[in-house]
Amino acid sequence: MNLFGFLGHYPWLGYLSGALQLIFLVHAITTRRPTYWFFILLFGSYIGVLAYLFLEVLPGMRGNARRVSSTLQPALENLRPLESRIREVRERTEESDTLQNRADLAALLARAGREDEAQGVLEPLLTGIYADDPLVLLTSAELSMARCDPAAAAAHLKRVDLKTSASIRTRTLTLLAQAQAEQTLNSEAEATYQQALIGATSEEPRVRYAAFLIAQNRSADAKRELDIVAKTEQRASRLYKGQEREWFSMAGKLRRELN
Repeated sequence: MNLFGFLGHYPWLGYLSGALQLIFLVHAITTRRPTYWFFILLFGSYIGVLAYLFLEVLPGMRGNARRVSSTLQPALENLRPLESRIREVRERTEESDTLQNRADLAALLARAGREDEAQGVLEPLLTGIYADDPLVLLTSAELSMARCDPAAAAAHLKRVDLKTSASIRTRTLTLLAQAQAEQTLNSEAEATYQQALIGATSEEPRVRYAAFLIAQNRSADAKRELDIVAKTEQRASRLYKGQEREWFSMAGKLRRELN
């Protein structure tokens, strides 16, 4: 049986092909696919639909799935018990003693209030070839803040190369502003917060800046920053809301304080 004879027995396949041609044409237009796809979809019938499905749609879906997975992973990790995560990262570090594993373990130990252990994990990195690595400096600064030593934290943070990445820049400047505020260097802290807002990869700097403004009895300025966060939350995708849940929640608490 040839193709047309087969389709004659199953006419619904023709309707399905027509519907998919229309759907894929809209997809090609909205996603700015190359012009040749318009002709293939218009005149290629079943073959055009199958080609577009396997060459454009399915690879795009796989890429989106990977991006969603990589974005959700940190949020899912945060839901696990802290001691369980410490145990897992410690085992991973024993198997593979890398910079990333040590920094992750030190950060988790510091979050659990085990600063001495965290310092012990970091110590070999502070005098070796990784002494100027941004990740080591950031983790050291977080540990110093946990030990209520903002001056030491600021000293570490001022050594970080802000050109490493946008994420490193945001984290470094936000933590530096906190360290400066802890030392009552308020004008410096404000300038650093405003610098952190430029190209920020998270809502954290704006929310922490609002908290800083509230502490300075500048309610109107704090409200302006919190209104920006609220508008961002309204427009945000479900994925971004999950990623920034901690900061959106903190912003909500600050708004209630102002009211």
